[in-house]
Amino acid sequence: MAEAEEDCHSDTVRADDDDEENESPAETDLQAQLQMFRAQWMFELAPGVSASNLENRPCRATRGSLQKTAADTKGKQEQAKEEKAREFFLKAVEEEQNGALYEAIKFYRRAMQLVPDIEFKITYTRSPDGDGVGNSYIEDNDDDSKMADLLSYFQQQLTFQESVLKLCQPELESSQTHISVLPMEVLMYIFRWVVSSDLDLRSLEQLSLVCRGFYICARDPEIWRLACLKVWGRSCIKLVPYTSWREMFLERPRVRFDGVYISKTTYIRQGEQSLDGFYRAWHQVEYYRYIRFFPDGHVMMLTTPEEPQSIVPRLRTRNTRTDAILLGHYRLSQDTDNQTKVFAVITKKKEEKPLDYKYRYFRRVPVQEADQSFHVGLQLCSSGHQRFNKLIWIHHSCHITYKSTGETAVSAFEIDKMYTPLFFARVRSYTAFSERPL
Repeated sequence: MAEAEEDCHSDTVRADDDDEENESPAETDLQAQLQMFRAQWMFELAPGVSASNLENRPCRATRGSLQKTAADTKGKQEQAKEEKAREFFLKAVEEEQNGALYEAIKFYRRAMQLVPDIEFKITYTRSPDGDGVGNSYIEDNDDDSKMADLLSYFQQQLTFQESVLKLCQPELESSQTHISVLPMEVLMYIFRWVVSSDLDLRSLEQLSLVCRGFYICARDPEIWRLACLKVWGRSCIKLVPYTSWREMFLERPRVRFDGVYISKTTYIRQGEQSLDGFYRAWHQVEYYRYIRFFPDGHVMMLTTPEEPQSIVPRLRTRNTRTDAILLGHYRLSQDTDNQTKVFAVITKKKEEKPLDYKYRYFRRVPVQEADQSFHVGLQLCSSGHQRFNKLIWIHHSCHITYKSTGETAVSAFEIDKMYTPLFFARVRSYTAFSERPL
């Protein structure tokens, strides 16, 4: 049967060869394709050759290249789509800044149709220029170095108009006179009133947040130098180891002036026995100590059972009418162990006694006059997140000086658990008004 198939195949091929000479070119191509098909068919009929091996061989060769090409094409399409969405989104931001909200919404919508989360893929920040509205949002990555030193950067951004340095510009047109018209000297004098004689540097820092010009004025070295001189006097002539007067004022240990240091002491005391001897009372005693420092070296101290709500408003000025208050002076001392201590000498407020004329004709025994003062030593330290907000007792004594003999008797008190630490409490009303400029 195989011989019959070979004879049939040879006759067919011979007949095809005889007809090739009389065929057109189109028929010739058709015949060539037909011969290729027959050759492939004969190859498949050969023993040991399967159709699956024949099909998989070309597919494996082309599958990897097709997948790689498809991935590259898809990546390029996604990148192009994201770039287009980014362009639409930034255009929408620009239109929104210009006030064209309707146009901005259209660009926002087109951007989110391409990439729904395009807002989170763009890192933008407000430009410090502020001149062009379209440039108010810029890409992150290029201005980080400029933000390192805001003072020098803002000074470079100052503009000159009519040969006059302009610290700030009015945001809206107004017929009234804007503060930017004032000379630099007048502005600095206003800033010294903000600081005031109470050294309210906290308000100065808040004022620096208004604009770039106010930021530059608030960093004026002369203001911070005067503040340091008022706190430490001649001991702060040199800046070393600090780099600026502002850094010295913020980092060097000092007492705080915008509030009061308060301590609360509680103990139990045994009372008298009852008349029938059946029971004996016990009393819980509570009292407070208040210390208020002033920048000019004055200090006030008060020991009373009254709570802070009623006492703190009375300590705003030194001209208080509280009888039990002690007034005096203090100084700061920094030892070799790098610990800052506060030493104060306080006396009771003197009262003028009226002359008693009732017994002017009688001879009285003269009373020996004496001056009484208290010497206080405190260690300044920080607690928690606040700085210089804790005072620890290290010394307390009473000095009595007799005027007739000049002798002084000293009575030192033992520092025990009755001397609890004082913690600082800020009082806003103390810096609400300015009496004198810095």
